[in-house]
Amino acid sequence: MIWILEKQFIYFFKNKLKYIMLRQHMKTKKYRVHRFDLNMKEAQIKLEQFLNNLEGEVVSIVPNVGPLFLCYGSKVNFLLIVEKLK
Repeated sequence: MIWILEKQFIYFFKNKLKYIMLRQHMKTKKYRVHRFDLNMKEAQIKLEQFLNNLEGEVVSIVPNVGPLFLCYGSKVNFLLIVEKLK
């Protein structure tokens, strides 16, 4: 019986320690979301300059896609860029 309680205590302690470390890790992370409007002319150059001028690390780029004309095509209106700050 003592062995089972000891094993449960060790399991609980390890999980509690992982939880505390995860909470501390999440508190220190900060993110910033940028909206980048797209104009298909010169979009590549502007996007490249924008990405190179960011302070932190780019986590994700999410396009907002909308219909072009009566569902015959689609167009990317803008990009959401998620940046992780240091």
